[in-house]
Amino acid sequence: MRSTPHRAFATGALAVAALAAVTLPATPAAAEPPAAAPVAAACTPAQVVANGGFESGTSPWTQSTSGIITSRIGESAHAGTSFAWLNGVGSTHTDTLTQSVTIPSGCSAATLTFWLHIDTVETASSTAYDKLTAKIGSTTLATYSNLDKNTGYVKKSFDVSAFAGQTVNLAFTGTEDSSLRTSFVLDDVALDTSGDTAPPADSTRTPAAPAYTVSLSSNTGGTVWTGHESVTFTNASATALSEVYLRLWDNYHGTCSAPPITVTNVTGGTAGALSVACTALPIALPTPLAQGQSATIGFDLGITVPSGADRFGHDGSFSFIGNALPVLAVKDGAGWHLDPYTNNGESFYSLAADFKVTLDHPSTLLVPATGTSTDTPGSSGRTVTTATAAQVRDFAWAAGPFTKISGTSTNGVPVNVYSVSGISSSSAQSMLTTAKSAVDAHATRFGAYPYGELDAVIDNNFWFGGMEYPGFVLDLVSTTALTHEIGHQWWYGIVGDDEYNSPWLDESFTDYATDLAQGKTGASCWSSVSWASSAEKITNSMAYWDAHSSRYSTVVYGYGKCALHDLRRLIGDTAMINLLKNYATSHWYGVSTTAEFKAAAQAATSTDLTSFWTQHRIEG
Repeated sequence: MRSTPHRAFATGALAVAALAAVTLPATPAAAEPPAAAPVAAACTPAQVVANGGFESGTSPWTQSTSGIITSRIGESAHAGTSFAWLNGVGSTHTDTLTQSVTIPSGCSAATLTFWLHIDTVETASSTAYDKLTAKIGSTTLATYSNLDKNTGYVKKSFDVSAFAGQTVNLAFTGTEDSSLRTSFVLDDVALDTSGDTAPPADSTRTPAAPAYTVSLSSNTGGTVWTGHESVTFTNASATALSEVYLRLWDNYHGTCSAPPITVTNVTGGTAGALSVACTALPIALPTPLAQGQSATIGFDLGITVPSGADRFGHDGSFSFIGNALPVLAVKDGAGWHLDPYTNNGESFYSLAADFKVTLDHPSTLLVPATGTSTDTPGSSGRTVTTATAAQVRDFAWAAGPFTKISGTSTNGVPVNVYSVSGISSSSAQSMLTTAKSAVDAHATRFGAYPYGELDAVIDNNFWFGGMEYPGFVLDLVSTTALTHEIGHQWWYGIVGDDEYNSPWLDESFTDYATDLAQGKTGASCWSSVSWASSAEKITNSMAYWDAHSSRYSTVVYGYGKCALHDLRRLIGDTAMINLLKNYATSHWYGVSTTAEFKAAAQAATSTDLTSFWTQHRIEG
């Protein structure tokens, strides 16, 4: 979302009539009891890698071939006499070295370190022919190559605190091409746990792999939609799942006595009382769902679109319907994420899901939507738009007598621009040109656009500037804003994040991507930084920014993108390009955290970034 100063709406403009259905019981947010704090486990600092110096034979390491752990002539140890020597063959070859490690759950910090020496006879100065990859679990921590050759050992360090409470494989994999050998030599591998006591938790995100099926029919104006929604999901956690939560985000725009989103006739579970200002609905499952088991819940759904040119609202005859479909909340090591709605930014933390949405509407209305849409004739004077989308975090649509123009980007992405009345044909054409250029520019840097077509809905009355949904954006006539919202297809859409608790992971990254797409280098932009207080940090949550709203855009958008420009200047253009491309690939349809990005950035450079994070107030 491109943040701009809020324009207040009259209270009466946001009031909506309740649907003619019995709504679920509601309890005001103020009446909610505080969540009980988990009991903390004791932290006993420990080093959990066994035989990390390779001085005690090979156990418990697993070698792909004998002799990787060695003391033979040709290389030397960092300390002691033994070391791990991967590759150095000079022909097509792969070596692996692994150890299963258990990281205690009671400590707040876990740091992996190892010493690495790289010898090569490769002469290339720009091509990585031979590579060593370091992974923990399924996460790639770093990739090194013949380009990283050095004359001695270099210490590598990674924050792996996110794996607390898990047993995971620590793995080093070396690959060589058909000629010119490269040796990757490891020694003194350690994984130290320390820090303040932290509560034990299962960090697995669940419920996983949601699949939503929705069928709705609208009134003549496209402002009221009724029908049915169901969702099938799987419990990915080792902890049995006894309930799920639906987020009814758009109830923020109404009242608990007259909510714009109503859920009734729940099947597959028992609905509880609405909470968090009527935006969270618990559904108790009939029996606890074990790990790997799936379940389906269904319900009747009513949506009444309030007046106002908002991400959920109607501007005259044009309706914008973002965040209206109830989606599953996320449960992870911190528990259920039931953060409140924020109008300054976003609260929309959800996992990648599949959607099939059928929208029955008058044929006079065009209905752009997330995913790829097909139209078929409905009953007299009506059209059925069926939109399908895979691996998206949300679903949005619009309805109205839009003017539509279409084109295809150079890379083959179909792009549609839908304009409200009052948008000139030249402005619409300009936005189509911008959209085609932007989607290709971002794809070149971060990976191919995966969502089929891209719809941009243009209305100069939007108070918020622009808003992103997968394959669907709302925007003003603005080249920069539209380039930004399309950048969100990667930073929030493909690479997800907890938008309430870590807004910089989508907004700072997207504004940085916007600069790159527009050829802006951010020269000296960090030199203009002036902090308002010691508590102000780029990585603060929306709870902080809602209390300091005048600083949100300055810090998260401005200082955040400048920090990324500064990081690029520090580690080099090529390293930064590879860092973001590889980071997007490794988190494709997943969830990014600050700790994971910091670890990936550190892995991309031999420069110790500790002082960089401190200077730029990037914590986590």
